[in-house]
Amino acid sequence: MVGPGTWSLTRAALIIFLLHGSLEQCGHIRLSAPIVRLGDPVTASCIFGQNCSHVGPESQILWKLGAELQLRGRQQHLPDGTLESTITLPHLNHTQAFLFCCLLWNNRLQILDQAELQAGYPPSPPHNLSCLMDLKTNNLTCQWEPGPDTHLPTSFTLKSFKSRGNCQTPEDPIPDCVPKAGQSRCSIPRKHLHLYQNMGIWVQAENALGTSKSLKLCLDPMDVAKLEPPTLWALDPSSEVAPAPPDCLRLCWEPWKGSQFMDQKCELRYQPWLGAASWALAAPLLPNALQHELCGLLPATTYTLQMRCIRERLPGHWSDWSPSLELSTAELAPVIKMDTWWRQRQLDPRTVDVQLFWKPTPLEENRGQIQGYLVSWRPPGQDEAVLPLCNTTELNCTFHLPPEAREVALVAYNTAGTSRPTPVVFLESRGPPLAGLHALGRDPHSLWVGWEPPSTQPRGYVIEWGLGPPSTSSSSKTWRMEHNGTITGTLLQENIGPFQLYEITVMALYQDSVGPSQHIYAYSQEKAPSHAPELHLKHIGKTWAQLEWVPEAPGLGRSPFTHYTIFWTDAQDQSFSTVLNASSHGFVLHGLEPASLYHVHLMATSRIGATNSTSLTLMTLALEESELHILLGLFGLLLLFTCLCGAAWLCCSPRRKNPLWPSVPDPAHSSLGSWMPSIMAEETFQLPSLRDPSMPPIAKITVLEEEEKKPGPWESSDSSGTCGLPTLVQAYVLQGDPRAVSTQPQPRPSSDQVLYGKVLGSPTGSGPGHYFRCDSTQPLLGGLTPSPKSYENLWFQTSPLGAPVAPSPSQEDDCAFGPLLDFPLLQGLQVHGVEELEGF
Repeated sequence: MVGPGTWSLTRAALIIFLLHGSLEQCGHIRLSAPIVRLGDPVTASCIFGQNCSHVGPESQILWKLGAELQLRGRQQHLPDGTLESTITLPHLNHTQAFLFCCLLWNNRLQILDQAELQAGYPPSPPHNLSCLMDLKTNNLTCQWEPGPDTHLPTSFTLKSFKSRGNCQTPEDPIPDCVPKAGQSRCSIPRKHLHLYQNMGIWVQAENALGTSKSLKLCLDPMDVAKLEPPTLWALDPSSEVAPAPPDCLRLCWEPWKGSQFMDQKCELRYQPWLGAASWALAAPLLPNALQHELCGLLPATTYTLQMRCIRERLPGHWSDWSPSLELSTAELAPVIKMDTWWRQRQLDPRTVDVQLFWKPTPLEENRGQIQGYLVSWRPPGQDEAVLPLCNTTELNCTFHLPPEAREVALVAYNTAGTSRPTPVVFLESRGPPLAGLHALGRDPHSLWVGWEPPSTQPRGYVIEWGLGPPSTSSSSKTWRMEHNGTITGTLLQENIGPFQLYEITVMALYQDSVGPSQHIYAYSQEKAPSHAPELHLKHIGKTWAQLEWVPEAPGLGRSPFTHYTIFWTDAQDQSFSTVLNASSHGFVLHGLEPASLYHVHLMATSRIGATNSTSLTLMTLALEESELHILLGLFGLLLLFTCLCGAAWLCCSPRRKNPLWPSVPDPAHSSLGSWMPSIMAEETFQLPSLRDPSMPPIAKITVLEEEEKKPGPWESSDSSGTCGLPTLVQAYVLQGDPRAVSTQPQPRPSSDQVLYGKVLGSPTGSGPGHYFRCDSTQPLLGGLTPSPKSYENLWFQTSPLGAPVAPSPSQEDDCAFGPLLDFPLLQGLQVHGVEELEGF
């Protein structure tokens, strides 16, 4: 692999080769030191000879360190006519780099010369030097740790010499041992060694920045000798020697041939072959002994054994552990206690089928391994005869019990013998029963079963449990015996799975009998419902739909439904729902739109969770054409009836005092009665306050009351323009501020009515009053066209100059109303009193 330094060097050489011929051998670099300590300064100078015709006093000479362009160096002319450029790098932080001297020629940098710089550290003294004499090869092998990296090529050399005493005076030199590249170990061959004679050994490290040495060792090669491990063998049994105890192992070994004449001591370690225990060290072995008996082991157990040796009473190194030897201890007869239980079935009057169960409990730890079980029966009066009923490795067996047999014997056996027999007495079921039984699932893997004790205190209980219906296999049953007769419950944790129905049987055990069995069913944990009932459409109409479903019984391990929820969604994604009790099996959706699409689904919920049924899509029926016409007709009649009622209310309601638009009579063909709104007889006219700002301003109302004598006819004067009345009492009501002077007509709402005229009548009389128009001099129209002849106003006649002639003040004083400032058709008519003529 080509490194970056090699590539840079190749590129630099190629650049120099391609230089112009006149620049070849033009400059030369000199370094203060090519290899320095990392971080130290470096000084370099580039000398240009007289043959450099392209280099003049004004030439620019630059320096580059790798790819970094440095500042210009210090240039000077030497006495011999050469030019020198010097640069100092204050800190060299690169372990390897190239320094280039360049000339700026034709706006391009031309490399004139280059030099390689290296930086690193002096070598640290090697440490942890150790040596080992290999008796198989008779070579002295030493190894060491080189220390931190120096970033420079560093060589190591193993140096040694022969000496006497404490290695203070060297005698015969030993050739240096140079390790292979990258290794920190080296071997001195046997021909350069003197056994049982001291020699001095050390390691020397050297690079371009210095040399270092390790601590010196003074040793005898045999003092560091390492023996080869022995070979282990199993000791063959002999008829002359008693067999080993069951908890002991006997073994022997053979030393390595090259160390047969050396005094050695050895160590033996062992561990169970299939166990997870760590290695155990055996008791110290006798010196120079070649066999050993290892005791205190587990019976019927395979052990792995290893051994190592070292020189006796002399310095040296332990050998490696020998190859493993596997030995097994002998069997011991089982020492156990067994709980038993049985089931009986009468096949015929003389044959009983018995299924016997047992559970072994070791009385001593690891006291014999069981290889099988034997059930036997001894006939009465025949002590020597033993009839085997079954021989099995299982924890149960089934056999036919002879009719005269009431007891059998159960033993466990292995190659070393049998356990003590356990008698099994088949008791009769005539004890008192339990007072009560209940069970509860505590968690997915346990069941709590409790009971009320019977009337007689039992000596114990037998609890049997297994999967309930539909499973009827008796082989899957699990049982347990409780020897404490005072307990009233126990926790079952063996062979309990979640979401399963279990049948639990409890029996009380007495001294000479057994109570009747009692059963109970319980779930270890309940599941959520697996599926909801399927939803069906029974009938459908235009605005309703009848749904139905068939409720299902909950499956095993599943709790029953508590309620149903129906969801339906229309085409506009509007959702509706309703909740029904668990006894429901149908529902009618009301308020649907005709000819509309709906999506319906049913959700069934239990105590554990909920599940949805499949979705049902339905479409309501469309309306018929006749029904549509009837609905449109009814809607039209309803709309017409509403309009008629509204119009009648607008026209006939007495509270509608103001019409929708003002009633403006023709001034030329009207009287005061046509300008005033009619007042219902039952309404009372209330005079507003003279200063009430909320009331709109109205015209002056003059009420003329007749005297008791019969009045004569009225006629208007042609010259004065006043209203002549015989014996007249005049009163008026003025709303608004009469003293305010109006400079311009104010617009009035269209609903305001301006009343002007005279009211002639008696306030106490029963007859209706008479209304007469006043010969007012107030112009009624804004134009200059005279009024009609029958209602001619005096001041409206044109003057000789063509301008209207205003009436004199005396003419208006005699009138019942002052001049009218505006006409109702011209944004409302304002009628002011006589006292406001100056303002007009």
